[in-house]
Amino acid sequence: MFVIGLTGGIGTGKSEASQILGELGAVIVDADKVAHEVYEPGSAGWREVVNTFGEGVLDGEGRIDRKRLADIVFADERALEKLNSIVHPKVRQLLDERISELKRQGVEVVVVEVPLLIEAIRQEARWTQMLDEIWVVVAHEDQVVERVRARSGLEEAAIRSRINSQTTQEERIAYADIVIDNSGSLVGLRRQVAKLWHERVPHS
Repeated sequence: MFVIGLTGGIGTGKSEASQILGELGAVIVDADKVAHEVYEPGSAGWREVVNTFGEGVLDGEGRIDRKRLADIVFADERALEKLNSIVHPKVRQLLDERISELKRQGVEVVVVEVPLLIEAIRQEARWTQMLDEIWVVVAHEDQVVERVRARSGLEEAAIRSRINSQTTQEERIAYADIVIDNSGSLVGLRRQVAKLWHERVPHS
């Protein structure tokens, strides 16, 4: 089995790259969806988040309001580090279990889409043990701002604040085995990913 860790900053197009890899035959595991399990009411992750950030992060049904939580951590680097130290190890463990199960099923190629992969690796090097390669999707910042504004309606200042709260593109590239430049069109992205699929990924 060949396991790709796919990452990139907000608005770079990592989800599009992931979708293309899925169409080519990879099984996609979305770390964000796995992270939702960590936040499930009553779980160990849920308790740690509430104990750390207070009951103000809960909605009326006792669920963690991830937007409210995001507003807190994107404005405070130390709060973001605290949240990551709670969530990342639990997500890694769940991902490890998913990958092992897919291997038992005979799956050849798995793409693990992890927005905060580099942050997670810096916190816990064991993340790299479950990945054969790290692929990073990048794009020009102005283009990222336009994409995020078009899909979310956020103001430019809020978008740039989110970009600045994340690991820089240069830091991601330093960890990358492959860098995919998605500053062009979707057709260009598709062409790049298909080429990498045939050149880099062992599959029958």
